[in-house]
Amino acid sequence: MRTGGPFGKGPSGRSDARGPAVEFLSTRRSAPPVSLPEALMAGLAPDGGLYQPHPIPTLSPAELASLPDLEWPARALPPARALLATWVPQGALERIVQEALDFPIPLVPLGERLFVLELFHGPTLAFKDVGARFMARLLAHFRDPASPPLTVLTATSGDTGGAVAHAFWGMEGVRVVVLFPHGQVSPRQERQFSTLHGNVLAVAVQGDFDDCQRIAKEAFQDPELRTELRLTSANSINVGRFLPQSFYYFHAWAEARIRFAPPAPSRGSHRPRGTGDGGLPRPLLVSVPSGNLGNLAAGLLARHMGLSGVEFLAATNANDVVPRFLRTGILEMGPSRRTLSTAMDVGHPSNLERILDGFGGNTARLRRELAGETVSDTETLEAIRRIWGETGYVLDPHSAVGLVALERALQRRPGSLGILLATAHPAKFSDVVEQTLGITLPIPPPLARCLEAPRHVVPLEPHIGALRRLLLSLD
Repeated sequence: MRTGGPFGKGPSGRSDARGPAVEFLSTRRSAPPVSLPEALMAGLAPDGGLYQPHPIPTLSPAELASLPDLEWPARALPPARALLATWVPQGALERIVQEALDFPIPLVPLGERLFVLELFHGPTLAFKDVGARFMARLLAHFRDPASPPLTVLTATSGDTGGAVAHAFWGMEGVRVVVLFPHGQVSPRQERQFSTLHGNVLAVAVQGDFDDCQRIAKEAFQDPELRTELRLTSANSINVGRFLPQSFYYFHAWAEARIRFAPPAPSRGSHRPRGTGDGGLPRPLLVSVPSGNLGNLAAGLLARHMGLSGVEFLAATNANDVVPRFLRTGILEMGPSRRTLSTAMDVGHPSNLERILDGFGGNTARLRRELAGETVSDTETLEAIRRIWGETGYVLDPHSAVGLVALERALQRRPGSLGILLATAHPAKFSDVVEQTLGITLPIPPPLARCLEAPRHVVPLEPHIGALRRLLLSLD
């Protein structure tokens, strides 16, 4: 029996000459450790588990204290070096960070104690641009140009499809297959990957997201498909997507220190500094709209890399696997239920395995250290209307779920600060937002372009046999 997981208090070190190399272990511990390129290419481990970095590196107090003096994306470099420097030379890593994260991530005040981290300023207007663009450049770094093409297979409940398709679109030697549940992503989300063509194929699965995710996992466990197609994933189950999502938690932490830490005693300092140990003067609660749980798992990873004073809140819609588990101690997966926050309609969240493994299987400790809230569609719509009326700020349905959950939690924690992760631009969900507010939202240019382009979608029955035939028929 494991007594500790990668997120526990076991040995940790830097992924360079000053500490042990970071390798990647399966959550199920029935496969040998692998390198970053191997984990990146495999997606899932051979035993069906998800790869975790091991040991978890920690940033030094000096590295953490330096973050407020940096700007995004430079703040991503210290955690990126800690996790990846064993496998990626410093110059290449700096280039990947600069190219992949070349859009702003502002922290916007919404109240005295409540802030919004806007993660939707990338090319597909969703937080998943961070992980998808970073992963695409990692794959390009490791790929041998003389090797056969890679096939990137991904399942999406909404934003992953567009982010992954755009990240790899036109990339030499890579083809992308996006599985999505027919009729269960917003029309604008679907157009972001169904109108690209070229090396991107959109596949409408006649089922729900859990069906898409299930047959994708079955494909990764098929030796012939993996060999013939050089198959890899781009969901958050892949470490290439998962690890970079931890970077913006360091960015949010640094922004919170700038706003709330006492000023530095040194004359002429242009930025306020934090407490002497690199921590925050007040507890920070981060609300994460949660579906497949990759974003939440990345936040927990960041905390165990050294972010002191940060707590996490799993905010879900009616698909409340995590809040029910945290409340009762009973883990019950089930069919997903349709809601207004469609990207979070996940009944079997894959990254829960990564979170549980990160706590060494110690569910009691996990239930002590993680909070969860469930938000209804009615509460979601009311929050969109209320925040618009009070502040003029427009929330998409997923961010509204996170806001309601955070407001509840802050009422119980009067001394805490709150940060909401805004995961998608409201224009991607105009059917819900415009009807709720009675307004017409401007369409951002990246979205407007795909609305005008022709779409191409291939239908598919929700079983592995059908997917297998489709994949083997690809040129």
